[in-house]
Amino acid sequence: MDLKIYDKKTLLLQRRIQGSIKKILVAFIIPVFFFAIGAQAQTFKAGVAVRMITPDPLLPVSGGIGIPKPTTIKKGDLYARAIVLEKGTTRIAIVSIDNLGWPAVLGDKSRALIKGIPAENILIGATHTHSAPDAYGFPDENGKSSVDLKYLDWCVHQIADAVNEAIQNLEPASLKTAIGEANGKISYNYYAPQLYDPRCSVLQVLATSGKNKGKPIATLINYAIHPEIIGSSRGILSPDLCGPLYDRIAAQGGGVAIFMNSAQGGMVTADNRLPDGGEANDWNECIRIGDLLADEALRIVSTAPVQVNPDIYCASRTIMFPLENEGMKFIFEHSPLQFKSKSIDSVATRINLLNIGTAQVLTIPGEALPNIGYYVKRHMNTKQPFLFGLTNDAFGYILDKVDFNSFKRYDYICRTSLGEMTGDIYINEVLKWLKTNPPPQNK
Repeated sequence: MDLKIYDKKTLLLQRRIQGSIKKILVAFIIPVFFFAIGAQAQTFKAGVAVRMITPDPLLPVSGGIGIPKPTTIKKGDLYARAIVLEKGTTRIAIVSIDNLGWPAVLGDKSRALIKGIPAENILIGATHTHSAPDAYGFPDENGKSSVDLKYLDWCVHQIADAVNEAIQNLEPASLKTAIGEANGKISYNYYAPQLYDPRCSVLQVLATSGKNKGKPIATLINYAIHPEIIGSSRGILSPDLCGPLYDRIAAQGGGVAIFMNSAQGGMVTADNRLPDGGEANDWNECIRIGDLLADEALRIVSTAPVQVNPDIYCASRTIMFPLENEGMKFIFEHSPLQFKSKSIDSVATRINLLNIGTAQVLTIPGEALPNIGYYVKRHMNTKQPFLFGLTNDAFGYILDKVDFNSFKRYDYICRTSLGEMTGDIYINEVLKWLKTNPPPQNK
């Protein structure tokens, strides 16, 4: 046999084999490679960050409408705490601020400084501590306000920095969500002791890789309570019970704690009652209740199943409320924050609906009464409902028309609400909206 012919045949065979290998690579290996990239892009991720917002020097604190009260000491520090969740092209930020309330006019300034998340996917809520600086610019009877605008602008940037850092801290994560009754002497309704929601909704994200694999990155607690143990008249600046709650969660290995208030209106407050009829209004009581709520939240979530690579979803919409209250109109007109309003007789606000794994979240732009909270939760498409009160706006108390000006006990909350129809409008809009959005996953 001619050796040259044999060499040519060998070379031809080698080329055919190489061609076949290339086809195999194209047909199998390359798609697998791109599938791996796609799978990575669809991985559930979470990131957290914290910024301190304690003023230095201390500022007067606000517990509601009226002139803020001077302070001389502080107990604990004030914070902005952010968690960012991501899966695929969806990215959501949830921010908690130690303040009485955080109006949208301030939140929108932070949103403009945040890169990589649509503004409508950034939820900013207040813990409702009554021992933090005025964030509304409450005017006195002459229309003058003593609000510290430089402090608020600093907070705006601190909030944006926290979210931007949380984005940088995104890492693959898993999820646990749960709801259960928080036991012990934590809260009650000052107007009607048993008329409150004792359920605590808890969301926890856990690292799935690295040295902290399996450990919580953050624990979010959603519970209805007024953090007003200390209050605004004692000369103390404080996060109130939220401060000890943060510390306890971290000390117990729950990661960064984030507190989002719920439907705590009329008048769901901390149960600091004493046997003699008085109240415990000191830092030790903040520690007792903060620690207890933290322990109960960790207990509730401890047995929840781990959700691997859960889905997330975020929707938002704008709703309008009539502005009927003359006192609230006065604030809108005279506050140096320059509240946005399409007319003198109405206000617009954004509400959000989130699906996070098996849980569903709705936001409330103020302090809804417990009956509204119960009713909305009952109609949500989940067994794990979360209600983020005082989120995206904080328009005072939200009650329905049958309760408005119906009882002497409700005089104060009616005077610090937008008007008679706020609760009914919110309920009707939310119930219709729930029907047009997908439910969260079942498991």
